[in-house]
Amino acid sequence: MNTSAIIAGGGIGGLVTALKLHREGVYVRVFESVENIKALGVGINLLPHAVRVLTELGLDKKLADTGIPTAELIYFNKYGQQIWQEPRGLDAGYNWPQYSIHRGRLLMLLLEAAKEELGEEAILTGHHLSSFEQHDQFVEVHFENKKTGDKIGSYQADFLIAADGIHSAVRQNFYPNEGLPKFSGRILWRGLTESDPFLTGRSMFMAGYQNQKFVAYPVCPKTASRGRSLINWIAELSVEGGTPPRSDWNRKVEKEVFAPSFSKWNFGWLDIPKLIEETDSVFEFPMVDRDPLSQWTFGRVTLLGDAAHPMYPIGSNGASQAILDADALGQAFAEQPSVELALRAYEQERMEPTASIVRSNRQNGPESVMQIVEDRAPQGFTDLHGIISQQELEDIAKKYKKIAGFDRQTLNSR
Repeated sequence: MNTSAIIAGGGIGGLVTALKLHREGVYVRVFESVENIKALGVGINLLPHAVRVLTELGLDKKLADTGIPTAELIYFNKYGQQIWQEPRGLDAGYNWPQYSIHRGRLLMLLLEAAKEELGEEAILTGHHLSSFEQHDQFVEVHFENKKTGDKIGSYQADFLIAADGIHSAVRQNFYPNEGLPKFSGRILWRGLTESDPFLTGRSMFMAGYQNQKFVAYPVCPKTASRGRSLINWIAELSVEGGTPPRSDWNRKVEKEVFAPSFSKWNFGWLDIPKLIEETDSVFEFPMVDRDPLSQWTFGRVTLLGDAAHPMYPIGSNGASQAILDADALGQAFAEQPSVELALRAYEQERMEPTASIVRSNRQNGPESVMQIVEDRAPQGFTDLHGIISQQELEDIAKKYKKIAGFDRQTLNSR
């Protein structure tokens, strides 16, 4: 298929999509709203199915140099009593690692790869999508400078991929009455702190329950090589009423807003109050999502990543699902004879699986075990299995892996 594509959005999903489509012979240009793409954000996790896609793109060595291969995931209650522990990635027998990685460094890795493969001229920054029109055989997309509102050009291509995030202008065009993202009533505060390693030095843990939770994992192999850990952490609390702050990566706040709620969370192997205190910058982020849609593809235009299925950051799935979208889209163009059929095949492949994750994450996904223990034993426990059985714990973990598409046996057989 001799085709051309415009991708609106130069984030993780947009850049992986550009690489995948380029491999299928599509002429791709990526238009990013910001003028300078920077290594913003804090830590994220890449699950093995997403790492498989990036490995097939030849990025496995760069990933290994940039991220920490996660060894285990552990859930604790608010007193630091262990509820669940499982190996992750290669340690769990997957054919691919799970990586804990700095979001911004991953983005720069992907940007470098896209510039190398597509050419630097294929990545246009400072171009904010303002509108578009569909014609019989092509789409025409109009861009503006987001800061000034000045029109800066129109471009044509055979199809448009909207990877323009949770506030997608393309999604709003098709769903003009949808309104703002849905606020969960919970706020995340995120930071990065260099500290002593905890547990294995490659551990990811979550402690607490739905209304009060703390998550931490290391993200930097260079820091680890010095015997230290660059720890990505997330503190989460339910808040009363009010309007949530805008969901971006750049809203800095004072620690006093949330730190007192975690003042007694010293588990011995990690002093959480000290970790928070030693952090230079803390970023606030509301936990929001949107309802699943009944349609992503409209003729020669489709949605991808957070523009299609924004979800709560539960189960380490946001970036991974955008990468899976990109993989499915590339596969569709490899198999289908026309643009329209490829975009519809992509939608059919990805829409229901991601909707299932959105719905599961609203019920806390695999982290629901922490809420179950809080409900049944709010004062802590002396016998975990008197509170929740091993079978119940295993069933919840297995169910979510299947919903999110990284059941080990299924994935390894691909």
